[in-house]
Amino acid sequence: MPHAVRTVLFLGYDRTETALIAALEARGVVVTHCATKVTDLSGHDLIVSFGYRHIIKHESICQAGALIVNLHVAYLPYNRGAHPNFWAFMDGTPHGVTIHLIDEGVDTGPILFQRQIEFSPEEKTFVATHRRLIHEIEALFVRHLDDILLRPLKAFPQIGTGSSHKQADLPSDFPGWDVEIIEYLHTRRGSTPTAR
Repeated sequence: MPHAVRTVLFLGYDRTETALIAALEARGVVVTHCATKVTDLSGHDLIVSFGYRHIIKHESICQAGALIVNLHVAYLPYNRGAHPNFWAFMDGTPHGVTIHLIDEGVDTGPILFQRQIEFSPEEKTFVATHRRLIHEIEALFVRHLDDILLRPLKAFPQIGTGSSHKQADLPSDFPGWDVEIIEYLHTRRGSTPTAR
């Protein structure tokens, strides 16, 4: 059965950082990659944003003429924006991964697919838990890849206020992503955090 999607613009991580470009190509899709800021999104059947460091402006979204999906390592509507894994631990909000449509907001678009994640006791650092989230969102994307390529997709709006954070919100004294989460939260809060 032929795919509705023939060409994809993949924004963000390159093929050395994610297996998703190869997964798309394995379905016979032609993939163009870009990590730099781009304003002209036309000429593609689908646009995928994963690890992309730039905001896509409303004008570019309107002119794209294609579905634009974003892969975000958070259980939206919680922890939109920067460092979602860090803030899920800091704020005690759910951990998870979400594939959603891009709109004019930051991680505010309707949700296509999402999954809540629980970490194992061995996943002790921000690095380890982030690595797990990357693995989970890639698996979620691959699991629904035929749905995404064949379309149409059903999306549902984000429910609730959720939360949002900017790059500048990361504490200035943060020691780095290799720190053990339990110890860091104990230092910040002055008490042992509840196990998740």
